[in-house]
Amino acid sequence: MFGQRRNHGRAVAGIALIGAAAVLAACSSSGGNNNTGGNNGGKPSGAVPTANLPVLKKIGKGEGRLNLIAWLGYLQPQWVKPFEKQTGCMIHPTYPNTSDEFVTLMNHGGGGVWDMASSSGDADLRIIYAGDARPVNMNLIPSWKQFFPAFKAPPFNTVDGVHYGVSLQWGPNLLMYSKKAFKTPPTSWSVLYSKKYAGKISIYDSPIYIADAALYLEKTQPSLGITDPFELTQPQFNAAVSLLKSQHPLVKQYWTSAPAQISAFANGDVTVGLSWPYQVGQLQSHHFPIGAVIPSQGATGWADTWMLAARAPHPNCAYMWMRYISTPKVQAEQAVSYGETPDNSLACKYMNQIKAGSCALYHANAPLSYFKQIALWKTPVATCDNGKPVCVPYVNWVAAWNTQIK
Repeated sequence: MFGQRRNHGRAVAGIALIGAAAVLAACSSSGGNNNTGGNNGGKPSGAVPTANLPVLKKIGKGEGRLNLIAWLGYLQPQWVKPFEKQTGCMIHPTYPNTSDEFVTLMNHGGGGVWDMASSSGDADLRIIYAGDARPVNMNLIPSWKQFFPAFKAPPFNTVDGVHYGVSLQWGPNLLMYSKKAFKTPPTSWSVLYSKKYAGKISIYDSPIYIADAALYLEKTQPSLGITDPFELTQPQFNAAVSLLKSQHPLVKQYWTSAPAQISAFANGDVTVGLSWPYQVGQLQSHHFPIGAVIPSQGATGWADTWMLAARAPHPNCAYMWMRYISTPKVQAEQAVSYGETPDNSLACKYMNQIKAGSCALYHANAPLSYFKQIALWKTPVATCDNGKPVCVPYVNWVAAWNTQIK
């Protein structure tokens, strides 16, 4: 029924635009495994190992090849084919399921094999502080100047003023539901913790999902004092873990691949869960009664970066790709195809040319107000942003997910 997607977890090709007010895509973090992907999630000490590596001063002749680690759906023919024709750089991709897999593939600077990775905020700092990303000369990427300010030098891909990649797109995770089971759209994440829907709940299988529980608790139990769902003190972390432990008996499916969740909804095995627009779009395009919302508590989300591998074997083609993928027209093509918000501030008119109304649908015309609803993924580290070493690091998130929650 549904097209083969290589069974990879995130992405979309030809995704149907969704008529809900907030239906954007999401990327992935680690999928219920013990791989913390290099850095253990604690605040790295010292400088970034590759901070002083020389940057390219001028884009030279392309090497004819570009090896990319990408979320499925980020390399669609409508923008890849023109790039290959223009540059002669032929793209050879691999599609991981999880952010941990991205981190692993980028080990040893991409191993001298991979050039770039479209990594998410929960992986970027692990890649950077492991010394697996190379500084980028932003002067060679003219369209970067057109980016919204929040994405020109964000803390997830820029350290001490040094850029290790170019920002790409962003958006939230969604609450997807069956319209057969919900006559009116749900307005709260509370449905995922309700015994009323026991045995019908679908949850993303990842330690980063602990942040979704923390976001819910931030709004429903303010006495916990949660201000950032990715910066949790031990008591706050314990409360989120406890909530997810109580949710566990209600969960029918922990999913890591989008096709698995699509099948579960299509078969009626589940009726509500955290999801991405890929699943929503696929189900809607096959006429299943599916809706998706951002609940009143807001949502977690992602912001992706094309990270340059420290040992990229095709640096000229890599810079050509960063320059190309940052242009407003190409950003618009990906935004409409995937269902996310572009970082280039000039993409809006191109989005509407591709699909009328898509600029407003994906909030490219009012990103700052929309931005406030989304808690973007970032690597949980031991040292909080206020400098205090009281936050629970990512390695503990992985341990809790695998040994306490599931």
